[in-house]
Amino acid sequence: MADSHSLRVRLRLKAGPKLVLGPGRLEILQGIAETGSISAAARGMEMSYRRAWLLVDDINHCFESPLVESVTGGKRGGGARLTALGEQVVAAYVRLLEKTDQAIAAERAELESLLAEILPSPNNE
Repeated sequence: MADSHSLRVRLRLKAGPKLVLGPGRLEILQGIAETGSISAAARGMEMSYRRAWLLVDDINHCFESPLVESVTGGKRGGGARLTALGEQVVAAYVRLLEKTDQAIAAERAELESLLAEILPSPNNE
């Protein structure tokens, strides 16, 4: 099937009106886990450091304990890392995404098929 008819589901978790986790928040947390730096994670997302820092601060305030903590000193002058809770939250959210994808696979395929029948193909435009 053509990619233009491929459906994507984006799972966002909210507590009341407050967004707790979503694709962008997951990406910044995973970037921090991989790079040890908010700045490097932000660059990987083509996001300003300020925006990334504000996002991390907002994420940290969604939980009783922070998911990201600062690391001071060292050869590179410090950085950031996920706390144990941060690692647990990321792992649980990734598992939830995987299970959601599996649970909706048949319905998504059906909708993609229906869309392919009624929408023009990108080659015919």
